[in-house]
Amino acid sequence: MDYYRYLDMIWKLSNWYFSKDALPYWCIFVLDCLIVLGADVLVYALNNGTLSFLQNFVQLTGAFCFYLLFYVVSFRMFHTYSGVIRYSSFIDLQRMGFAMITGLLMIIGVRYLLNEDCWLMAVGMKDIGIAALLAVLMMWSVRVFVKYLYDSTFNRRRGKRVFIYGVKAGGVGLAKSIRNQVDSRYVVSGFVSDRQDMQGRFLMGKRVYSNDEHLVEKMEDFGVHTLLVSPLKNEAIRNNPEMVERLIKAGIRIYMISAAQEWDGKSDLDHRQLKEVDIEDLLPRDKIEIDLKAVEELLTGKSILITGAAGSIGSEMVRQIAKFTPQKLILIDQAETPLHDVRLMMARKRPDIEAETIVSDICMKERMEEIFGIYRPDYVFHAAAYKHVPMMENNPGESVRNNVEGTRIIADLAVKYRAKKFVMVSTDKAVNPTNVMGCSKRICEIYVQSLDKAEKDGKVEGVTQFVTTRFGNVLGSNGSVIPLFKEQIKQGGPITVTHPDIIRFFMLIPEACKLVLEAGTMGNGGEIFVFDMGKPVKIVDLARRMIQLSGAKNVEIKFTGLRDGEKLYEEVLNEEETTKPTFHPKIKIAQVREYDYADVCRQVDELVASSVEEDDMEIVKRMKEMVPEFKSKHSVYEVLDK
Repeated sequence: MDYYRYLDMIWKLSNWYFSKDALPYWCIFVLDCLIVLGADVLVYALNNGTLSFLQNFVQLTGAFCFYLLFYVVSFRMFHTYSGVIRYSSFIDLQRMGFAMITGLLMIIGVRYLLNEDCWLMAVGMKDIGIAALLAVLMMWSVRVFVKYLYDSTFNRRRGKRVFIYGVKAGGVGLAKSIRNQVDSRYVVSGFVSDRQDMQGRFLMGKRVYSNDEHLVEKMEDFGVHTLLVSPLKNEAIRNNPEMVERLIKAGIRIYMISAAQEWDGKSDLDHRQLKEVDIEDLLPRDKIEIDLKAVEELLTGKSILITGAAGSIGSEMVRQIAKFTPQKLILIDQAETPLHDVRLMMARKRPDIEAETIVSDICMKERMEEIFGIYRPDYVFHAAAYKHVPMMENNPGESVRNNVEGTRIIADLAVKYRAKKFVMVSTDKAVNPTNVMGCSKRICEIYVQSLDKAEKDGKVEGVTQFVTTRFGNVLGSNGSVIPLFKEQIKQGGPITVTHPDIIRFFMLIPEACKLVLEAGTMGNGGEIFVFDMGKPVKIVDLARRMIQLSGAKNVEIKFTGLRDGEKLYEEVLNEEETTKPTFHPKIKIAQVREYDYADVCRQVDELVASSVEEDDMEIVKRMKEMVPEFKSKHSVYEVLDK
């Protein structure tokens, strides 16, 4: 009974102490002084006998107090009492040790100057040395005990129990960050490892558990409902859908560093960088590395023009290119508000770079020529395009005028004003197109490729190298299914999926733009670069995963049928194309049919004229004549394929 009463008293005392901001610094100072005096008395009594101590009590007490003054000076020098005991670290213990050593050295120096018969010499040097060692051990013990008590009572009660996935530098870094954080919101209860040799071992006092089908049970035994993922394990968890599925079904929340962030593996980790995962963070994909040095050498100090600079791809291109410190950025978009946001971003983050933000339509030839004449860009990144498939099915004339004619205007001006390179952002929907948007982008590819060949053949005077980059859906872009699904979940459903078997390739916007930069700068002209988009994702599985991650209940999935021009899966090559390897494992060159520039110009002229003068059916008919592999699906234009 007394035992439990004693434990209850400690519990109440610790909660009282830890509920305060901190003890006043003078309390810590007094405590340290009492520990030193107590150590002096104990050591002297043990070495010389209690009777000797009592007989010389006044003299010895005076000597102990005199020697204490030197320790007090050392405490002041090393600020040993200015910290909060509950947050003591190794550095604090180190300072305490140095303070005691310094005080002891000062005492030795003073005793060297004293006579042997001085009353201060009544205490032997051996006693003083042993007492100093005992005192520092006691002060260390107090600090360690208080910290342990805080971690095991008050902080443990406030913090959320977590497991950490990863036992190397990343996992250990997260655990240290949590332990060193004042009022951390987490308490580490265990580690998770894929390595057989680590399972069952202890790391920082916590057991390492196997990453198997029993992991969820182990976490539930500890009351753990949160998994922190080491940055070094991001790729491993993305490519382990079974593990993710088990965790999500059990209601375990997963926290990891955002996919857009990177950790260099050397700098200190802060667990506050972690955020609860979005679906983008968990889609399987490989990490993409590019030759930043080569890109930097080409873009640094150059004048660079970006069309569609306010869009999902264009704005990320702005951010990434700005890292290479170009001389000037010319940013064109017809969307005023998003472009204004880009302008503010550049002013805030890169005020050292001259950035011209121009609100204009790329189809305004005279205005575009004026811009090229003034700024004479060295590199042109062409990302402007209408991209929404259903919208373009209903507006084929606008698709031709903006995508095709706009691309031709910018490409021709790049040649006229001798830009070094023109990089066009295309899409996987240009391969065996089934919709107007995809066909319009394929015509853009044909035009710039034939123009590059005409330059090389001497039919067109110019030095510009034309490069096309072709990839699939980018996560989080405007019009992407992920923002749509998030909004539908927020509203309670249903989530609308067009078909249960529809699949898509996905890539992060920053990763896609990295590949655009490397392909664009390293290409020699005339290439259509195809990006390895990784594993395809079934859209219905994506929807289910997002519902599970959200924690929402009773959200249904409704199948609405394929939209106009939509196909079940996208391709990056058509049936007649093959690929060649390049300087990057994620980038291939599509070997496509070549077109005569003069024939392409004639067909584009006719198509653009048709977009103004003729009806939608006639416009699409001309597009199909130019791109024979364009076969409409779920569209009114299917009659043209019969």
